[in-house]
Amino acid sequence: MGSRITAVVGNPNPGSRTRQIAEDLAERIAALTGADTGSTIEFGEVTDEIFEWESSKLSALTDQLQTSTYAVIATPTYKASCTGLLKAFVDRFDAGGLHGVTAIPVFTIGSPAHQLAVDFTLRPLLVELGASVPTAGLSFPTAKFDERAAILDEWVEKQAGYLPEVKARA
Repeated sequence: MGSRITAVVGNPNPGSRTRQIAEDLAERIAALTGADTGSTIEFGEVTDEIFEWESSKLSALTDQLQTSTYAVIATPTYKASCTGLLKAFVDRFDAGGLHGVTAIPVFTIGSPAHQLAVDFTLRPLLVELGASVPTAGLSFPTAKFDERAAILDEWVEKQAGYLPEVKARA
């Protein structure tokens, strides 16, 4: 089985700008690494089950994330941190539960005051779960959504060399 990238979206609203940014970034990383893009995990679609420990739907999503090579973990910024939906989902994993996954943390931000939140809140959480987080997190200003192609291209250009499969080819 080849490598796979999964976009994970912590926005409570399905079809959000956060989802679009996560999927656009996942496509760029897939193009660089040769990874296949898996289906997107969007918590806005499973809000009715997020707190049910015995959920076959959430167990399948947990398995999908754990078996991904790469994961773009994207969330809007809520109180300078990730959403409760994302936190509730990652609480399903033991420490080290994402070992072997290369995670790319992404926050969509409405204020420049939240620019560092992705690296101070989401990055340590992903590391605690055992994911490798070799890149700087992406703080994407939602006011620049229409400029996303250029912003994502610039971020990928700066960070791509830190991704394992890209680094190995260099």
